[in-house]
Amino acid sequence: MEKITTIGVDIAKHLFQVHGINAAGATVTRRKLRRDDVVGFFEALPPCLIGIEACATGHHWARVLMALGHEVRLMPPSYVKPYVKRQKNDATDAEAICEAVTRPTALRSGEERGATECADATSRPQAFDPAADDAGERLARPLGRVRHRNATGDCRGRYADRVDRRR
Repeated sequence: MEKITTIGVDIAKHLFQVHGINAAGATVTRRKLRRDDVVGFFEALPPCLIGIEACATGHHWARVLMALGHEVRLMPPSYVKPYVKRQKNDATDAEAICEAVTRPTALRSGEERGATECADATSRPQAFDPAADDAGERLARPLGRVRHRNATGDCRGRYADRVDRRR
């Protein structure tokens, strides 16, 4: 068996789908694992990079796999979706996770996540930040809740800059 360097794991309730590739990017393994067999499978492997979608159980499995010596990276499903090549099922999701984890994006390892969360928890509340508020508005736009700002930064309704001529 060739050496597996990167693995994508799609987590489900009973069956986990595993997709492993070597350093050249060729597929080495594609397997379904029952929940009871996951730890045994990863114990037999040398340390490698494992990608998992971030969810409640994803954090649990990341801790378990890190205890076995693997490097685990969690990523939101929105980072994985562009790499799904065909219909959505567990096998293609695992392949897409494996592909996404190799890309140089803003993914953070477990140590970086822990350090950031501790720093955020100890910091004092900040003053109003217009850039952060604008980011919230950009997220709200696809939902249809659009607000516009005038030159002083006041938040107004959609047509606040127009003169109401009905009076």
